[in-house]
Amino acid sequence: MSELPQTTVSIHQVSDELDERTLSDVRQLAKDSLNVDGNPPLSDQTLVALAADDASENIITLLAEVGEGTESVLAGIAVVVREAADQPWVLEVVVHPDHRKTGIGRALLTKLSELIDLPQAQAWAHGDHEAAKKLASRIGMSRVRELYRMRREGTDFLEEAPVDRRISVRSFRVGEDEPSWLESNSQAFVHHPEQGSLTLSDLEARMAEDWFDPSGFFLAFNAEQKLVAYHWTKIHQSSGESIRPTGEVYVVGVVPEAQGMGLGRSLTTTGINYLLEQGVDAVILYVDAENEAAVKLYRSLGFTLWDADIMYGPQPID
Repeated sequence: MSELPQTTVSIHQVSDELDERTLSDVRQLAKDSLNVDGNPPLSDQTLVALAADDASENIITLLAEVGEGTESVLAGIAVVVREAADQPWVLEVVVHPDHRKTGIGRALLTKLSELIDLPQAQAWAHGDHEAAKKLASRIGMSRVRELYRMRREGTDFLEEAPVDRRISVRSFRVGEDEPSWLESNSQAFVHHPEQGSLTLSDLEARMAEDWFDPSGFFLAFNAEQKLVAYHWTKIHQSSGESIRPTGEVYVVGVVPEAQGMGLGRSLTTTGINYLLEQGVDAVILYVDAENEAAVKLYRSLGFTLWDADIMYGPQPID
């Protein structure tokens, strides 16, 4: 990696919540990186944490700026977030495409190592990039998790899968379904490190995003009107060379008692067809590489492996 640029580079920690202008700059940085890399560089959970109204001891934000005074611009950001004080830090680093290979990523990590035990943290690399491998190796991290990014091309609709006649499906109702969804989500993802721990604040933060549309959030209820499964879709507006938006199977959940009824496949099909009706030309999703059953299901629906996000963590002890 080359040395730091001659232009003035400053790394500083944000001790309070991000102001509107800085948050806007961070979102633009993420968008510019997405346009170049094809991968969102910051997870939804990180963006939610950055946009929170109150500062927390469970988030540390470092900003890298180049230039001086009114001429300075945001060139990079490092964020670590944890669920609680006894949980590991999860790191994401983004450097603007115009300022890469100038040592900014290394400078952010050097500063961060003064604040936390960096080799004991976990770090997401959105895309299996060589630069991320080198940075992870430099600070003593190895691959601990792989998240597939799968993609379904084209606008062919899927045949709707039959549903048990005792099951009713409707869209999410804001102000009514939040408690029941949170309960079913925690049951469906009890062993999932991020999704299963979502709180009402997390849900409300996502509902406040521009992309949220309750009409694309499908809920399945049993005969007792208990929420037993759901499919939350998402639409990404066109970016880079794309002309049409891209749909996403954002999250599909089925509570344990309703598994084996075909609800996952049925709701996934419903959501994909809904996304196609909205004019997307491709649908993406993320799934753990080790979840063989889910990967098999998505392949049967026309998805193929597109890319992968890699989590790096402490190297295992022999």
